[in-house]
Amino acid sequence: MTATYSDLKDRVVLVTGGGSGIGEALVREFAAQGCRVAFLDIAAEPSEALVRELAGAGIVTQFEHCDLTDVAAVRRCIGAIRARSGPIEVLINNAASDERHATEDVTEELWDQRIAVNLKQQFFCAQAVLAEMKAAQRGSIVNLGSISWMIGQGGMVAYTASKSAVLGLTRSLARDFGPYGIRVNAVAPGWIMTRRQLEKWVTPETEREIMARQCLKRSLQPAEVARFVVFLASEAASACTGQQYIVDGGWV
Repeated sequence: MTATYSDLKDRVVLVTGGGSGIGEALVREFAAQGCRVAFLDIAAEPSEALVRELAGAGIVTQFEHCDLTDVAAVRRCIGAIRARSGPIEVLINNAASDERHATEDVTEELWDQRIAVNLKQQFFCAQAVLAEMKAAQRGSIVNLGSISWMIGQGGMVAYTASKSAVLGLTRSLARDFGPYGIRVNAVAPGWIMTRRQLEKWVTPETEREIMARQCLKRSLQPAEVARFVVFLASEAASACTGQQYIVDGGWV
């Protein structure tokens, strides 16, 4: 059963990386709350398919094709959303890339690209919506982190470094913009069984490790993260800011 938060109805919500995985679940869950949902993604095909599917159910969403590492493009696309839907009241910084990489193989270019896609774009998306949230004297930003750095996961140092920095970004923004009624929180998912995870990273060996380490001995689904993010965006979480919440089935 999904809770309904009446204060979210008709709110303008922006989700980054909304075309698949946890992002797709976020788009669906916010749309179910009656929000005006827009999302950014670099992958056009799944994003357009999601828009068509939801339109078939009578749900209108706005997709803007965007390379989130391009700050000018981010500002342009957010401007297009603002022009069509109005001031953005909720921002969900979900987009990321968890491609594995050996530390010995990391070049300066790879490092900069991974920081850009996993951290830099979260800051510039937040910066792009702060003026309208300040004017409204309210707003909610949720940054998606990861438990990877908390559990000491190896094999993707630029990713884990980026995701640990999400907490610092969250706390700094929460402190600076709390006086304007803007709440900023982080959510750190564990192993969530998105299609990408299942196709690329989940092997019989990793599945055994997941079941051994989680308190909950079952697979975790994207909607379980999305529903918690929706709660944080709602006024039901009106006193929650500057915090990181872990959704990992009890691994950490």
